[in-house]
Amino acid sequence: MMKYLQKIGRSLMLPVACLPIAGILYGIGYWIDPVGWGANNIIAAFCIKAAAAIIDQIPLLFSIGVALGMADEQDGTSALAGLVSWLMMTNLLSPAAIAMYQGVDVAQVPAAFGKIQNAFIGILAGLIGAGCFNKFKHTELPEALAFFSGKRCVAIVTGFASIFTSVILYYVWPLFYGALVNFGISIIKLGPAGAGIYGMLNRLLIPLGLHHALNAVFWFDTAGINDLGTFWDGTGTLGTTGIYMTGFFPVMMFGLVAGAFAMYRAANSERKGMAASLLMAGALASFFTGITEPLEFSFMFLAPGLYILHAILTGVSMAVCAYLPVRCGFNFSAGLVDWILSFKAPMAVNPLLILPIGLAFAAVYYVVFAWAIKQFDLKTPGREVPVKKEKKTVTVSSIKNSYTDIAKDILEGLGGRANLKDINYCATRLRIIVNAPEKVDEAKVNTPGVLGVVRPAKDNLQVVIGTKVQFVFDELMKLAGAE
Repeated sequence: MMKYLQKIGRSLMLPVACLPIAGILYGIGYWIDPVGWGANNIIAAFCIKAAAAIIDQIPLLFSIGVALGMADEQDGTSALAGLVSWLMMTNLLSPAAIAMYQGVDVAQVPAAFGKIQNAFIGILAGLIGAGCFNKFKHTELPEALAFFSGKRCVAIVTGFASIFTSVILYYVWPLFYGALVNFGISIIKLGPAGAGIYGMLNRLLIPLGLHHALNAVFWFDTAGINDLGTFWDGTGTLGTTGIYMTGFFPVMMFGLVAGAFAMYRAANSERKGMAASLLMAGALASFFTGITEPLEFSFMFLAPGLYILHAILTGVSMAVCAYLPVRCGFNFSAGLVDWILSFKAPMAVNPLLILPIGLAFAAVYYVVFAWAIKQFDLKTPGREVPVKKEKKTVTVSSIKNSYTDIAKDILEGLGGRANLKDINYCATRLRIIVNAPEKVDEAKVNTPGVLGVVRPAKDNLQVVIGTKVQFVFDELMKLAGAE
């Protein structure tokens, strides 16, 4: 189950990658026309409408992205099947359709069906499409129906599977929706404390790659919260919308940067150069783009206690920002770029307050990290215990090795092409399933250019590369195909 959830999380990264362009367009539109939101300027209107075309269709993008990501082969047939499933389920369970089935007025249809076009249904549609593709892509039909054999039958089977699923959802969805709403409401009712709990759990789930599943509840319209969407389209509640995003900015732009400096200061003198190259690259990525994994993975397993403190501090930042009159949002992550773009967003409140709050958290992070490292002798980068074969945790951008060299070492460490069952990547990691776990040499996989290796299960590895993971993946696929 863990591997399955992780694969779903990785699949979501493809549609999530569509969001930055929406953030840029929204930001430009709101900067040009901060009052009319497009009503007073045609350029602003074009930008905002173009951005809305993406944001408003996030569940549809999820259905396509998950269908493609969960498929055994990277084939457009699975994406088409996911789209088919989405279209069928959302139409079969639309309020108008439910009113027809029940012989009542649309106004009497349970509210749950008014929210059927949500992230959960999008993910479910993607899973149905991928499942049908994996199962039936090689199906051979009798001669009379031979035209529909193989991949051509996938969409047909998907249609029947979607009808069957819709019948189940007709009875189950109102109950499931109610449970999701109650969960969201229970967190919302906690106010700043609820935001803090979410922020802490978000960080703690990163090592398992499951934080995307939690984000879907609060950022998208899975449980009626949709913090990300309503922040940018102006349909939220001013002063409330954005509480599940704002608190990440002080951490990603300031806190982690100060923590990296504390780890650098604590490094042994003979290893400060190595620590600087690793920590500086991670700090810059965190500050500018909000991508924190290169930095977090540099100490996550070397000093897990320190990472737990980081998760707690993230929760504190989320709670503090939720309590204060400050609201910022993002479409990608809480870095400098998204912070600037959110200034003129409809639900933005005092975004400049992020600066003093961020500086305060920078001081807290530095003091806490410096104290914890010294007090407990934590083996952060540059303080590792020397071993015969030292783990070289350096970033891809700081080494001379080519992507091909890194891929060669990883493939050798994995036991060769014959041992690869499934391989893909997300924002910063290669996600790999092997046939024979005993053939994996983690020390070899952890080659220069690799930030760390996570092994959630015996046959499941996550190789953390950083933001240039695609280039290593491309080379790895070339080498794997050439064996």
